Amino acid sequence: MPESKGRDRKTAAYIPPPKSKATQPNPTWWAPAFVTLLVLGLLWIVTYYITEYRYPISAIGVWNLAIGFALLMGGFIMTMRWR
Repeated sequence: MPESKGRDRKTAAYIPPPKSKATQPNPTWWAPAFVTLLVLGLLWIVTYYITEYRYPISAIGVWNLAIGFALLMGGFIMTMRWR
């Protein structure tokens, strides 16, 4: 009777591939950082409008909006990388 061609006993059993860095969770500071950026950006813009363009920094004028939107975009970009 012929022998079956089963697993070669010289090879090891299945060894899973190493985990890639992409599947690792974010550090613990990640979520509080992006929430802080989102809230800070929103407060920056709201403060600018409520105070009739005098605060947070009156000397730079409309650039206050750019700062607020930059903070918001930083927070949104961080949310896309959150695991």
